[in-house]
Amino acid sequence: MSSTTHNHIHENNHHNGSHVAKKPNLSTSVITASEIKSEFAHHDASVARINNGSFGCCPASIRAAQHRWQLQYLRQPDHFYFNELKTGILQSRTLIKDLVNADHVDEISIVDNATTAAAIVLQHTAWNFREGRFQKGDVVLMLHYAYGAVKKSMEAYVTRAGGNVVEVPLPFPVNSNDEIVSEFRKALERGNSNGKRVRLAVIDHVTSMPCVVIPVKELIQICREEGVDQVFVDAAHSIGCTDVDMKEIGADFYTSNLHKWFFCPPSIAFLYTRRNLKGSVSGSDLHHPVVSHEYGNGLAVESAWIGTRDYSAQLVVPAAVEFVNRFEGGIEGIKKRNHEAVMEMGEMLAKAWGTHLGSPADMCASMVMVGLPPCLGIGSDSDALKLRTHLRDAFAVEVPLYYRPPREGEVGVVTGYARISHQVYNKVDDYYKFRDAVNQLVQNGFTCADLSD
Repeated sequence: MSSTTHNHIHENNHHNGSHVAKKPNLSTSVITASEIKSEFAHHDASVARINNGSFGCCPASIRAAQHRWQLQYLRQPDHFYFNELKTGILQSRTLIKDLVNADHVDEISIVDNATTAAAIVLQHTAWNFREGRFQKGDVVLMLHYAYGAVKKSMEAYVTRAGGNVVEVPLPFPVNSNDEIVSEFRKALERGNSNGKRVRLAVIDHVTSMPCVVIPVKELIQICREEGVDQVFVDAAHSIGCTDVDMKEIGADFYTSNLHKWFFCPPSIAFLYTRRNLKGSVSGSDLHHPVVSHEYGNGLAVESAWIGTRDYSAQLVVPAAVEFVNRFEGGIEGIKKRNHEAVMEMGEMLAKAWGTHLGSPADMCASMVMVGLPPCLGIGSDSDALKLRTHLRDAFAVEVPLYYRPPREGEVGVVTGYARISHQVYNKVDDYYKFRDAVNQLVQNGFTCADLSD
């Protein structure tokens, strides 16, 4: 793909989504390259920003919508609280319901981020242990590559309440979904041994570091077959990055941020709680950890008011939907083109460095892991962090790095990987800048041992 084609990649490969609110408004012309540049003109142009996965991005038109909401509150707070806030949040929840193909708006709550959603679900699990619905020593299963904050929440809620946490070891690099399914089945068997039961499985949809798209539908089906009580999918990266369909996935609880890949300002996430056959929401006694006046009125209502604060990020979902619908194919088109572009850039980098990608294309979405040259001497998590800082400070390249310890007997293998992202504002030059920075380090004989603590 040429640089020109890549920079204007949004103009190609039309692909409509299947859910309401994903299709573009045909009365609006497709966004142009200059308009995209204008929407993200606030980005630091000197930095190769190939790390959308960490903090996302927010275009100017959505920031303007947020500012209007903020002014509306500041102009007359009482009117805003009594007449605007609940209506606005309900509108956002309704749009999210359509985007993720949930059955009912009552299944959708808006919270600050996926970390908050995990605290809500794991707090509920802790109560189940403390109140005797789960037995001491029963198991909560999670992937080894679960997000660090979720692991801490396990410690804070589940372990303290008497639960036992079992991790699913995952290979990396990974070659197929079968490898993940096999390890998951083994971990389930361990969790259900010695008279214990797996009560909750926490499954990532797209792991953070290393990033891999997990076969969630297949793993959830295995959970159902093995009698796991509930499944929580931590999908911090998913909406706007990979396919998200609540009816197809079949989880009891599912969360995703809208500020990572759906262009909302920080911070906003949804937490889906599935209705059961009797019509009540699964785990209907879930509560927001910040208790306010709405306690007991259902999680969605509780989450919509947790005291005086800035709710504007939760109110701009209509503006975000309008923004993605300016692109050909809407959010489905954006996802498809981001995936194609990040795979092409990943393969370009791996070829330049004589390395490989961390997983095949069907296990990647809008991010991919790319092996770094072994001669850089990445020998620890600390080395990876120091090299990341060096790339930022010396080369103006922003990209997260991952240390993968060598297995016993491995010599001269790739131990460092970069997680590159692609979003609509990225240009091919961002990735060339990263390639050239690493090549320069290699040519200079640099190793991580040259960096001071």
